[in-house]
Amino acid sequence: MKHFLSVLLVVLFAFAGSAQITKKDYAQADSVMKLSELVYDQVTEITWVDSSAVFWYRLKTRDGMKYQLVDAQKGSKKIAFDTDKLVTALNQQLEKDISANDLVLRDLKFDADKRTIHFNFKKAYWTCELKKYELKKDSVEKDRKRDRYWGDYFDEKGNDPVPSPDGKWTAFISEDNVFIKDNKTNKEFRLSYDGAPGDFYSSSFSWSPDSKKLAVNKIRDAEKREIFFVESSPKDQLQSILHKRDYRKPGDAMPIKHPALFDVESKKQIPVNTDAFKHQFNLTNPRWKKDASAFTFEFNQRGHQAYKVVEVDGESGDVQILIDEQSNTFIDYSGKRYRYDLEETNEIVWASERDGWNHLYLIDSKTGEVKNQITKGEWVVRDVIKVDDENRTIFFYGSGKNEDEDPYYLHCYNINFDGSGLIDLTPEKMNHDVSFSKDMSYFTDTYSTVETPPFTVVRSAEDGKVLIELEKTDISSLLEKGWIAPEPFVAKARDGKTDIWGNIYRPTNFDENKIYPIIEYIYAGPHSSFAQKSFNAVHYAYSGLAELGFIIVQMDGMGTSNRSKAFHDVCWKNLKDAGFPDRILWIKAAAEKYSYMDTARVGLFGGSAGGQSTLAGLLFHPEFYKAGVSSCGCHDNRMDKIWWNEQWMGYPIGPEYAECSNVENADKLQGELMLIVGEMDDNVDPASTMQVADALIKAKKDFELVVLPGVNHTLGGTYGEQKRRDFFVRNFLQQETPDWNAVKSK
Repeated sequence: MKHFLSVLLVVLFAFAGSAQITKKDYAQADSVMKLSELVYDQVTEITWVDSSAVFWYRLKTRDGMKYQLVDAQKGSKKIAFDTDKLVTALNQQLEKDISANDLVLRDLKFDADKRTIHFNFKKAYWTCELKKYELKKDSVEKDRKRDRYWGDYFDEKGNDPVPSPDGKWTAFISEDNVFIKDNKTNKEFRLSYDGAPGDFYSSSFSWSPDSKKLAVNKIRDAEKREIFFVESSPKDQLQSILHKRDYRKPGDAMPIKHPALFDVESKKQIPVNTDAFKHQFNLTNPRWKKDASAFTFEFNQRGHQAYKVVEVDGESGDVQILIDEQSNTFIDYSGKRYRYDLEETNEIVWASERDGWNHLYLIDSKTGEVKNQITKGEWVVRDVIKVDDENRTIFFYGSGKNEDEDPYYLHCYNINFDGSGLIDLTPEKMNHDVSFSKDMSYFTDTYSTVETPPFTVVRSAEDGKVLIELEKTDISSLLEKGWIAPEPFVAKARDGKTDIWGNIYRPTNFDENKIYPIIEYIYAGPHSSFAQKSFNAVHYAYSGLAELGFIIVQMDGMGTSNRSKAFHDVCWKNLKDAGFPDRILWIKAAAEKYSYMDTARVGLFGGSAGGQSTLAGLLFHPEFYKAGVSSCGCHDNRMDKIWWNEQWMGYPIGPEYAECSNVENADKLQGELMLIVGEMDDNVDPASTMQVADALIKAKKDFELVVLPGVNHTLGGTYGEQKRRDFFVRNFLQQETPDWNAVKSK
């Protein structure tokens, strides 16, 4: 009956010729983003002052921006400085007046006596003496250089010569070989003779602390792949520009590293047998123990099913495996690797999923044996905050330990090395964000949910006791404007047992008597989990879209991270799965509860891995997903960056790559599709989108393609958002969209 009503509704829309979404409606949708301005007294930018128990934070009040100074030890809180007086002082020197609402200071620092502050504002550095509010401009901020491209190949030969700790020697590379120079006589000594172009020694030297040994990797180089793209519309010239980027792809040859060890006194190389570590994705640089007895390296085997910590004896060159992680699927080295060496006690704190959950282990660094498992249970360690060597305790983030709350909520815990004394320092059933003093005696805790505004307190790190209540976020004005909080929703996964968690987002003009199309904002990258857990008034990706008459949903299906290893392994060599069986059941369960959610009109959109999943939803689940907007998708995992794709899809390149490819399966398209891509995307090769477009054309499929000139990796930006809204309005609301080319009347 519900399906019949939704079909009838679509038919009625089709015959309602006058129905049209206007530019005014779009402007109203845009205005929802300003709701974030109605959130007051929310603590931001907590910064501890040096090694003291004092910190400052910023908050926007109804009277403008304020800065507070807190002494956790004394339990005191006061205004850090008079913002009105500082604004007055700044306006005497600035070309354009500012108000207290504009006073967002960067790099704020206090002198020891708290009577002088230093900060960056309006691209200049300032000093203000707070007694008289005398302001001095110290310098003008220089133009920042372009950030280093994430994929640039590391220049193994590009380091400067490296002096020994005692200053007597300097190590350097000449003609691909290792040399040392006596800094007193300037006499040079050659230590290696087998370096050659393509099989050379790195300049990333590691001296032993006693300056008697030198360790370095020898590199058997591999061909370097590059991607190319054209900037069609440069800002500073008429003609287009060809760009290239370093970019290894799955299956490409990788450099092979071999640790080498040299004795400085004898000027001879000590043989190190590392034949067992040739099949490598990566091998780290040598790291010496403090007593100079040995160095370690980490070996990540190609295919990510074996990861080892290896020790090399500094005298003999003998090799010993200290930690040997093995997996039948993958080791999440990029998201869960953690190692902390305790050399004084010959121990290592190590993170592993060997028991099916991400936990910490105490390893004997002499034998490699597990002394004890530090954390255990059907929950996960999310991040280590601090290892306290002296007290033999660990502060860490964990989630999923409490059965009666969202398993993704972060809590801050403390535990002893032997696994005893586990304390939840943040017991409230919410998502916690903490910041510790340098001596780990105190910490701030800001906790919230998607429904509950943030509350910030100061706690004792010893037992979590609240010492100071700082601020409770005020959302009264937000609620007056009709803001509706996201609703957390839980439904069972494909196995009928596992809970899938997500949120339902409704427009501010929500009417439960209407029938709403459902749009899923999807990102199913296995490297993390993504559904919102903390308070946020609006979301740039979908708050405006919802206002036009849609229900937005987001959830974390199987195959994403931060649950059990089995939950995560669903993605293994199967990225096309993307948790869709769980997502579909989740949406159906939500629609069963809320009759205004129309499962006959379900769409989805996302970018990057979410762009891949968007099209996969249409190709592999056309009975459920009817329309999608895919932005900058990695549509074939053979075309995308090596580290991310081999992590989940495996090595060598097998048939599963083609099975998961949106290009290979493009002929399966049944629903409505829009592709968006930036021509300058150096994160996901833009050729990936063009190849799926080519396959769709060859299959005689209808779709829309939006190419954004000069744009990098993107969900679409302002223009892409306009196109996305138009797409869903036309296809799901059956209404005309604004005539964007109409001449404005005078």
